[in-house]
Amino acid sequence: MNIHEIPMHLIDEDTDQPRYQFDEEALQELMKSIEEIGLLSPIKVRTTADNRYKIIYGNRRYKASKMLGRPTMSCIVSTVTDELEIYLEQIAENLTREGFSPIEEAEAFHKLMNDSKFSSSIKYLSSKLGKPETYIKNKCDLLKFGNSVKKLIVSGTEIRKDKLTEDQLLPIKDLPIEHRDPLALIIARDEMPVSDVKKIARMFKDKDISESTKGKLLYKTGHDLVETWSVFQNNRAERAKPAAAKAPTKAEKAEKSKEIVPDNKSEMSIQSELPAASTSTTISPTTSPIQSKLLQMLNAFPTTSDFQIEALDVDAHDKEQFLNDLNTLVGNLEKHLDAWKKVRELAVTK
Repeated sequence: MNIHEIPMHLIDEDTDQPRYQFDEEALQELMKSIEEIGLLSPIKVRTTADNRYKIIYGNRRYKASKMLGRPTMSCIVSTVTDELEIYLEQIAENLTREGFSPIEEAEAFHKLMNDSKFSSSIKYLSSKLGKPETYIKNKCDLLKFGNSVKKLIVSGTEIRKDKLTEDQLLPIKDLPIEHRDPLALIIARDEMPVSDVKKIARMFKDKDISESTKGKLLYKTGHDLVETWSVFQNNRAERAKPAAAKAPTKAEKAEKSKEIVPDNKSEMSIQSELPAASTSTTISPTTSPIQSKLLQMLNAFPTTSDFQIEALDVDAHDKEQFLNDLNTLVGNLEKHLDAWKKVRELAVTK
């Protein structure tokens, strides 16, 4: 690897390179370091027309050296001419450096996939840069936000006032823009943890909440939004309780059906689990089993005067279950009727 000392006036910055944000304070520190101990590693350049050089990576070191008034720059001269390979090298180098912002990453990935000059796939970028496809996709999703949000996005996971991390933004990235950006600004202002952001995101994705209500919620603080979500969840749980109690489980339906279906194994075995009614008819010690069954049936059934068919007052929600129960009852009564007819025939002919 040959290192050349190239005059500063022959070196040009690459205005199309992925990194374009340079922190002034960090640049001053780098300049001071170069002044005290010198340039620790050379920058990389490529040749261009009219015997000039364009930087591939090392813009910050170039800027700091230029500010110091240095006449030459230590450079590695690359012979690579393929634009895609050069751009990938620039990204790979910047990914190892501090200060390469999430938005700069996102824009670089987006450019590689959408610029006709590159037209790379996410799978190809993943293999070339050693980053998972989800990593690249999540970075590109940051570009959905408006400029007022993008300028607040920083690297890392530390929650800071008026700053936004990628983890804070990902839960709300798929919301409509009229909700997404205002919520992002609330999250930055109120330094909201990711766990609270996820709750708020679920609330704004809930289809049971009207759009007008969601619009009004944007006037609340982050803390108030979390409280609103908790209240909404509690109210929903309370409303669900009566419905759960009203709807019997499959096991309960099966048990209920078992109770009212008669046992037909024996001709004279007739079961009746209907509620017992008070009656003046009594069962004496000498009453036979079949007589006891007959008296139980007589006691259980209402008289004609007690049983009157009135207008159906069945809730529409319960109508299907009512018809199922009614069919079961009629079917069982018919079975009872057939059995008692046989008892009557036996009694007449005996």
